[in-house]
Amino acid sequence: MDITNIVAINTKKIREQKKLTLDSAASITGVSRSMLAQIEKGEVNPTISVLWKIANGYKVSFTSLVENNNNTISVIKESDINPLTENDDQYINYPIFLFNENTLFETYRIVIKEGGSLSSQPHLNCSEEYITVFSGQVEINVEDKSFCLSKGDSIKFQANVPHSYKNIGKETVELSMLIYYNK
Repeated sequence: MDITNIVAINTKKIREQKKLTLDSAASITGVSRSMLAQIEKGEVNPTISVLWKIANGYKVSFTSLVENNNNTISVIKESDINPLTENDDQYINYPIFLFNENTLFETYRIVIKEGGSLSSQPHLNCSEEYITVFSGQVEINVEDKSFCLSKGDSIKFQANVPHSYKNIGKETVELSMLIYYNK
């Protein structure tokens, strides 16, 4: 099943579980009623920013919108992942291990091409991001603080504030991102 259909099924299921109408869902997410309806019908592939708005509005993890199954052992092949893109495909998010109520985290492989960036909405309260850079140079801004990281560098921060990522070099940035949802 492709990511558009997975998002459609999960978004509608979560909205219905929360007993929200499309109008009330639009109100709490900041995503228009018509866009939510199109997402739930699988007619559009929403951007990362739109998915974060929905996740934050519904007070659920990002991966609860994109997860497909919960097997005990998972081998994830890159060719099986439907990446999410932003910034004209300059920022690519590969969902790897999706949120699980028992582990309370999700992981991603992030690729940021030269000139690429992403400004992220604040995540749920008590959420933390753990990032390790594997190639390139990235500037990570957390509220009003800026951090320049290179290959081998890592950062941890509270993710319930505005934050952003920007490739500041000539080489493609590759990093691992873990988002932990502390109770």
